[in-house]
Amino acid sequence: MTIPKVLTIAGSDSGGGAGIQADLKTFQELDTFGMSAITALTAQNTLGVHGVYPQTIEAIEAQIDAVLSDIGADAIKTGMLFSADIIKLVARKLSRYKATNIVVDPVMVAKGGATLLQDEATEALIHELLPIATVVTPNLPEAAKLLGRKEMETIEEMEAAARDIYKLGPSYVVLKGGHLKNGPAVDLLFDGERSYLLEMERIDTKHTHGTGCTYAAAIAAELSKGKAIKEAVHVAKQFITEAIRHSLSIGSGIGPTNHHAYKARQ
Repeated sequence: MTIPKVLTIAGSDSGGGAGIQADLKTFQELDTFGMSAITALTAQNTLGVHGVYPQTIEAIEAQIDAVLSDIGADAIKTGMLFSADIIKLVARKLSRYKATNIVVDPVMVAKGGATLLQDEATEALIHELLPIATVVTPNLPEAAKLLGRKEMETIEEMEAAARDIYKLGPSYVVLKGGHLKNGPAVDLLFDGERSYLLEMERIDTKHTHGTGCTYAAAIAAELSKGKAIKEAVHVAKQFITEAIRHSLSIGSGIGPTNHHAYKARQ
C-alpha cells in the first residue's frame, strides 16, 4: 500500500508529550507514515526541561540524508532546531532535496521557560528557513520575538503581526492565539491577501504540554495528503482542540495532550 510520508526534524522529549514523540504520534493518528531526524535530546518531564543536548551537525545531516535520499517525504515539519548552525544545515538540505510542504514551528522557549533556541539562531531562522517555508506556525510570544515587538493582545494586532511575518518569506502564516487572555481560542491564517480566523472554545486545563508541536505536525500530515492549506489547518485545529479537551493528567506538573482523542471522537 502507499501512504503519505512525513518527516519531523526536531528535538526529542523524553517525557513523550512534545517534540518528535508528539509529532510521530500525530502522524500515526492522521494515517501518515512518520519519520524523524533528531536535532537535540532533552531530559524533560511534566515539571520542565532538565537538560538540552544538541546532536552534532554530522549526525543531523546523516539522518536527513538517510531519509530523504531513500524514502522521501511528502511533507516536512521542523521543530526545535536550537542553533544557527543546525538551522543553516536544515535549510540547505531541504533546498537540496527540493522539499515541499515545509511546516516550520519556530520553537523558542518551553512552557516552563527553558530556552530551546539560542538567541543568535533567531536571525538564521528568519533569513534561512522562513523564506523556504510553506507555512510558519508561531504562537504569540514567538511571533513577538520574530518581529522584535511586544506580544499581541488583540485580533487586530495578531493580523498586523501575521502580515509582517508573511513579509519574511513563508507562503502562509498560522498565528496561534492561545496566549490571548480572554475569549475563545482563536488562531489566524494569513495567505498573503486575506486573514481567516479559526475559533474554538477555550478549554480550562493546565495540561497543554506539546500543543504547538502537535498542531504543526497535524498541519504537515494533512498537507502530505494533498490537502489545501485552509483544509489542513482546519483539521489541525480540530485535532489539537480534541487533544486538549481530553488531555492527560499524568506526572506532577503540566501534562500532555491526548493524541488519540481526535480519532476516538470520529
